[in-house]
Amino acid sequence: MIILITFVVLFALLFLRVPIAVATGSVGVLGLAYYQGWGAALSQLGSIASETVISYEFAVIPLFILMGNIVAKSGLAEELYAATYALIGHMRGGLAITTIGACGGFSTFCGSSFATAATMSKIAYPSMIRYGYSQEVATGVIAAGGTLGILIPPSIALVFYGIITETDIGQLFVAGVIPGLIGIVMYCLAIIVISYLKPGSCPSGEKATFKERFAAIRQLWAFTMLVSIVLGGIYFGFFSPTESAAVGVVGAIFLTFLRGKFDWQRMRDALEDSAVTSVSLIAILIGSLIFANLVNVSNFPYDVVDWIDSLGFGLLGVLFVIIAIYLLLGAVLESISMLLLTVPVFYPIVSSMGMDLIWFGIVVVVATEISLISPPVGLNCFVLKSVLPQVELKTIFKGVFPFVIADLFRLALIVLVPSISLILVQ
Repeated sequence: MIILITFVVLFALLFLRVPIAVATGSVGVLGLAYYQGWGAALSQLGSIASETVISYEFAVIPLFILMGNIVAKSGLAEELYAATYALIGHMRGGLAITTIGACGGFSTFCGSSFATAATMSKIAYPSMIRYGYSQEVATGVIAAGGTLGILIPPSIALVFYGIITETDIGQLFVAGVIPGLIGIVMYCLAIIVISYLKPGSCPSGEKATFKERFAAIRQLWAFTMLVSIVLGGIYFGFFSPTESAAVGVVGAIFLTFLRGKFDWQRMRDALEDSAVTSVSLIAILIGSLIFANLVNVSNFPYDVVDWIDSLGFGLLGVLFVIIAIYLLLGAVLESISMLLLTVPVFYPIVSSMGMDLIWFGIVVVVATEISLISPPVGLNCFVLKSVLPQVELKTIFKGVFPFVIADLFRLALIVLVPSISLILVQ
């Protein structure tokens, strides 16, 4: 009963816009004090805070954030967009497919759905409107493309999941590759369908010359090389995820220097932004780990397991219930908050039922991804609305609907065919 009250109090605090780190940390400490006394509660607060800060595994987060900020400050997102457009922009719906490809590429460095959507809305939206795309299609493509940042490695969401569940982060990154690519392919198929059903909303762009295409390939080559080194090093066992992140930072600096985009002011801005973001994420993780300790001390996950057993649900039934909860939580919480609040509750349940935790991590992240663009809230849609105030919110939701359908198909595929997520890590 007490643990249910703590959940109610926690969601009330979040609804009142109390920062998630403060809400989870304070509720967690109070709950632990109830079960174990103030001495044990404060002792756990101190040990979790110190162990998180000095954790070798956590170092991957500030390093990948720094890599993403260096790439963003260097203008690589604009170059990536222009290069992709030169190759396929002349096709029907080609500019929309270009936007999806650029979102996928940029999110590989960025790792944030919100940052990807906000950045690409400034780059892609004016071009799409200029070439005759409807507001509905333009905003829908950007909102959906932004969600790719939560899954395509290096994914901050997968790092947090790995830390909480003590699952190998490198294997999670590798497992996210194929589902991430399937997401890009399905989004592109959705654009092709839209272009044939509503040809006026997805016109063809200008055809690039051979020289422009060759230059585009040269630009993409540098980007592809950096991604291959970062992810290939993890896959082939040359680097740990943390070492790979450090290599990625050095590679990003070298790439910006090589392209003549390096200067000390941009580097200082990237370092400041990375420090602010990293400290914020550390605070959130500490609060969530304290709350996770409370959940474990209360035996709540085991009570839930017993309740589920009494209902006679199989593994798939439990999984669909969990997915439905994520889709509902997406109406009020952003992705990282959802993961940090729910994974400590759900992963002992599915683990006790024999589900592979790597597969479950991919399922959870994809479900979270869908919630970011699903009505009635869909926080990525609100990010776009804040960046593009001239576009009505209902227009954005109409535009994103085909991509929600595509994502649901992808989620069903991942759930029903686990080998999609596990084939590269076996």
